[in-house]
Amino acid sequence: MGEGRRPETVAVDEETPPHHPEITLRQISAWSLATLAAVAVGFVLYAAREIMLPVAAAFVVGVMLGPAARRLDVLRVPRAVAALALVAGLTLIIVLVVLLIFPRVSELTSGLPGSVASLKEKLHVFDGLVAAWRRLTLMIGEPPNSDAIAFPLPGISWVPPTISILLPTITEFLFFLVVLLLFISEWPNLRRGLVMTFASRDSRLTVLKILNEIESGLANYLLIVTLINLGVGAAAGVICALTRMPNAVGFGALAATLNFIPIVGPIAMFAILLVVGLVAEPTFAWGLIPAAGFLLVITVEGQFLTPMIIGRHIELNALGVLLSLAFWTWLWGPMGAFLSSPILMVAMILRQRLYVDEDR
Repeated sequence: MGEGRRPETVAVDEETPPHHPEITLRQISAWSLATLAAVAVGFVLYAAREIMLPVAAAFVVGVMLGPAARRLDVLRVPRAVAALALVAGLTLIIVLVVLLIFPRVSELTSGLPGSVASLKEKLHVFDGLVAAWRRLTLMIGEPPNSDAIAFPLPGISWVPPTISILLPTITEFLFFLVVLLLFISEWPNLRRGLVMTFASRDSRLTVLKILNEIESGLANYLLIVTLINLGVGAAAGVICALTRMPNAVGFGALAATLNFIPIVGPIAMFAILLVVGLVAEPTFAWGLIPAAGFLLVITVEGQFLTPMIIGRHIELNALGVLLSLAFWTWLWGPMGAFLSSPILMVAMILRQRLYVDEDR
């Protein structure tokens, strides 16, 4: 009897299919729709960047300034007046930075022919390398090019393209200020309306927690990054003053401003200090000192100071920051680079809060 039952058991075991997790058609459809939706959203963000960029920047900056507006509410300042004061203060800071930088740019533009001649004189330190290169090309068999390098001098033809570039930027900036003013004044009503959209009490509490975390996280990020960038700007100004570069205060303000743009801003500031140092300083070696000093400051700040300070308050993954920076810079340019870390922070808060609530 036992031997007769054994083949049946084996047959049943052989007929039982192994358990494998299978991807159903519904899951494939959901992933396909999510991918198409992401592509569509990316296309809309890119195609409508002239409108979406000022709006997104105004929302992010408005949320960052939310705690300051609430403090003014505690002092019984009307919300519209508080919004106007905050937007006016932000505009005043931007105008002050431009006024600190513009005189130096104007001086460099007016003295460009003399600066080019001075730079050509300083580049004679590379005459030995150029002669060696010519001898090498002669040995290889290529005829050396003895024509002098011509430095084109600026003409008036650059004015129309400059105006065509600056006019949309100024228009977008004014639109950003208007949206920021309206957003700060209406933010309490927007918060209340967004929370009351959901029917259940648990959903309302979840949305309220998410909004509070986003507001406090962005405000802390703005405060920490502003203090760090002010330190970088002060260090850059001190370096420029010690090396006797003109308008050290302006270059310090420019360094603090550009440092709000991750990676791209410090590289641009290094290039500016390198070019201006080579033009303004008496010798080629002395002209490298401001850029080298700024490179040291930015290395210490980027590799040690900022990760140590931000890592204690804000949990941001380095790879995520880099990928977010690359994506938003490609999508929206320098302003997208500035918004990359705040947008990443908002996404991480949403993911963490929603997943925690689902687990519970």
